[in-house]
Order: sequence, then structure tokens, then C-alpha cells
Amino acid sequence: VQLQASGGGLVQAGDSLRLSCAASGRTTAMGWFRQATGKEREFVSAISWSADSTYYADSVKGRFTISRDNAKNTLYLQMNSLKPEDTAVYYCAAKSSPTYSIRDYYRAYDYWGQGTLVTVSS
Repeated sequence: VQLQASGGGLVQAGDSLRLSCAASGRTTAMGWFRQATGKEREFVSAISWSADSTYYADSVKGRFTISRDNAKNTLYLQMNSLKPEDTAVYYCAAKSSPTYSIRDYYRAYDYWGQGTLVTVSS
């Protein structure tokens, strides 16, 4: 399965962006991670295959919304009230097998996209 992320760009603080991630095949859980310059990659959000379970990092809770359209094999991340500290390369990720614990939504993804840069100016 190949993942293609898009939708990044340069915005001002307080603006919104919507990231998309198109998958070439069927996946189970999917998620978004980000990596700022000089920092380790960190978890942002994840969603179950049926979309009945979603998870967010505390830093984005209430501002970001993850969703998916399984008919289109596409994952989304709606980012509102963006802050300069949200600046990073955002990666989408997907799993190929069922997820049995909440912990697994935060780690051990099988497929990764190439990343899309989000820059938030103050």
C-alpha cells in the first residue's frame, strides 16, 4: 500500500488547513504524525477503520479533527486555529492488520506517506 499526503502549505497563526492522504489499497487504522526540525517524530492523531474511534495528542485536541472516507481510501486531518508550534512535516501512516489495543493506535504503523510540510507563521 502506498500513501500520498497532500494539503500542506504556508499559513498564518489562526488559519486552517486540511490535509489529505490517499491510500492505494485497503488499510485498517490510520494516523497522522509530524516532525518539526530538530525534533523527533510525534503522534498527532489516529482513527480506526470504522471511524468509531479517534485519538489525539493533547497538543492538538480540540483544534484538529481526523476523519476518513473508506470508499475513497482517503484519510483527512482538518487543522483549525493553527499555531506556529504546529509547523512540521506531517506524515500519514496506516496499518495492515486489526488493532486490538488503544496503545497500538500510537505506534507500529506498516505504511508511511512521504510527508507534507505545514508552516505556520506568527
